[in-house]
Amino acid sequence: MDQVRVGIVGAGIMGRAHADVLRGHPGAVVTAVSSRRRGPAEELAAHAGGARVHAGYQELVADDAVDLVVVATPDHLHADVVVAAAEAGRHVLVEKPFTTSAADADRALAAVRRAGVKAMTVFNHRWVPSYAQAKDRIAAGDIGTPVLGYARKNDRIHVPTRMIPWAADTTVSWFLSSHDIDLVCWLFDDQVEEVYANAVNGRLTGLGVDTPDAIQAQARFRGGGVATFEACWIYPDTFPTMTDSFVEIVGSDGVIHLDRKVEQIEIATATAHEYPRNLLQRTVHGRPAGAVAEAVWHLVDCIAGDTEPVVSLESSRHVTAVLEAIHRSIETGAPAPVAGSTVAHRTEAD
Repeated sequence: MDQVRVGIVGAGIMGRAHADVLRGHPGAVVTAVSSRRRGPAEELAAHAGGARVHAGYQELVADDAVDLVVVATPDHLHADVVVAAAEAGRHVLVEKPFTTSAADADRALAAVRRAGVKAMTVFNHRWVPSYAQAKDRIAAGDIGTPVLGYARKNDRIHVPTRMIPWAADTTVSWFLSSHDIDLVCWLFDDQVEEVYANAVNGRLTGLGVDTPDAIQAQARFRGGGVATFEACWIYPDTFPTMTDSFVEIVGSDGVIHLDRKVEQIEIATATAHEYPRNLLQRTVHGRPAGAVAEAVWHLVDCIAGDTEPVVSLESSRHVTAVLEAIHRSIETGAPAPVAGSTVAHRTEAD
């Protein structure tokens, strides 16, 4: 395959980000775009270099000029697009979370496996250098067996009130903790079997956005380890970073801290003091770079070279099941088991 031809479903922030990243890969070309609104789709198609515009994802996945479908829709709209793309014989790259229910994850996973296509969720944190280094050090036994984890990912209130118009259709855990759950499961090389969670409401509902302000969940792993996943999106917009991200892994013989607040640069101007983000997305000498680009390029390379992606859909399905259990626990006020937690958690070493 000389070039992987890509169709993008969704013309929002991440649709544009994927278009930019794909333009930076010599083996990929964006050939098609679809969105629920024609105007943004046409703008993205022009930005991508003249891709054709389809009225809906059903038309896009049927386009023979598309080899790979990128699903960049809001969280709750992923599953049907993944299934349709797989059934049309297209490879699939889907934004996190994979789906927003375990039943949808099972349906999408089955469609992909039946079709024999490549598919991956964009859990790009596995390409952040410090996280990958932590994985290698844990695998080498440097901190012993992981026994305790803590992952915090908190956003400015700008995100649910102005950045994403569909915040009321998701929660901060689906939107932010999905990354951390995948990351900690990967670092522990284990699965979560039970969670207990609580949500805090008030600030956002008072602003007309019907979604929790914050969620904190305690998770118990099959191997005996425990972890806390914290997410909120009501930080004041004066906070110096868009996202406050911190991960701690305590092992039987050591500890690893991963603090992304300062991503190698600090800037103070006459109007603001900030730590600009650059580990996930950045541009170096006009070319996209960072963990998002490397994750997307990885799947393009897997398609071209007929190799398997390092983030399996089985592990992505587990993240969805953990998140579903978190929301079930919030609703019932009791611990909730994770559906299908005995499914093998596949890693790069497999």
